[in-house]
Amino acid sequence: MKRRLVFLALFWIGIALGQTTTKRQQDLEAQRIRLKKEIKQINALLFSSTKTRKNVVTEVEDLQVKMKVREELIKVTNAQVNLLTRKITLNERNISTQRKELEALKADYAKMIQNSYESKSLQNRLMFLFSSENFLQAYKRIQYLKQYTKFRRKQGIAIGEKTQLLQQLNKVLIEEKSKKVSLVNENKAVQNQLKKERENQEKLIQRLKRKERSLSAQISKKEKESRAIDKEIDRLIKEAIAASNKAAGKSGKKSFELTPEAKLIAANFEANRGRLPWPLEKGVVVQGFGRQQHPVVKTTTIQSNGVTIATAPSAQVRAVFEGVVMSVVTFKGSNPSVLIRHGNYITVYKNLGKLYVKKGDKVKAKQSIGEVFTNKKTGKTEIQFSLFNNVKVLNPKGWIYQM
Repeated sequence: MKRRLVFLALFWIGIALGQTTTKRQQDLEAQRIRLKKEIKQINALLFSSTKTRKNVVTEVEDLQVKMKVREELIKVTNAQVNLLTRKITLNERNISTQRKELEALKADYAKMIQNSYESKSLQNRLMFLFSSENFLQAYKRIQYLKQYTKFRRKQGIAIGEKTQLLQQLNKVLIEEKSKKVSLVNENKAVQNQLKKERENQEKLIQRLKRKERSLSAQISKKEKESRAIDKEIDRLIKEAIAASNKAAGKSGKKSFELTPEAKLIAANFEANRGRLPWPLEKGVVVQGFGRQQHPVVKTTTIQSNGVTIATAPSAQVRAVFEGVVMSVVTFKGSNPSVLIRHGNYITVYKNLGKLYVKKGDKVKAKQSIGEVFTNKKTGKTEIQFSLFNNVKVLNPKGWIYQM
């Protein structure tokens, strides 16, 4: 009984572990497929045009984006291979155990057949019954013969089922080994490609070494312009907060005083955290949120109040949620930015080439609000997307679906 309880406990633990492993496998496979699609999209958006060849800085930046995704793909594939290796080992142990059990079952069955053969004659069975001391013993012997026959049949069925289970386990094992070989080969190809890209990037960086001081000055200038736009956006948000509080007869607050309608929009916006649509139909994040090292000039750091997304020329910029156009910012030396208010949340869309909306317009989710600007010198088509809760800047990554 103890052995049976231990076996059952191990059996259910095995099932639980198997389900967890399967779920992990599915998650990793979904990640792998997503990353492969992302690399394909990066190639289409950043590396498809050879006519308008970018400057060296842009090439290095774009290679950095692709290499980062490749590194992630290698990491995910390695995790898949390791998981399969553990699963294969467990399956091999399971098959070994099942084979031993099958051999034991067959040995028992062989003994039963032999014993049955020795006492199979009707005369032997009758002698066994008639030699009973009393009627009760005879009855019990009849029941024993019935049970013995039933048990023998049951043993035969068990052997058949065990054989079938072993065949199934062997089939799964072959599939898992084949999948592992395929993943290992695929990973080697990705690693080789990454190595080539690293070598290519290193050559480009060596070419830029002589211009590092000049590049640092350019980056600093660009950062200064970006900070000026961010400062203006901050001023406009504070101004809108003050206006909403004044209209409600309240002042001094650092957050929007919301109407019932605005409260509902804000609640719906928050409820869709992690599920908001992308501000572009197709795009690749080429610069993340927050303070970070410059991808080319490693001694320089940059601050990003949002994410930069590369896309195709003439791409439409879409509102990520319903709201009202709060402001349209036009800064000297830069392209227009649109601020859309969603209750106490604000989304910002920078670097538009064309505008389809104006201040006060109501917009719906996925409605086109403009067209992305394409820089003819660099060949880049990018928007900067930012998100605010009142005056607090948020990382869009946690809000936009699979960003």
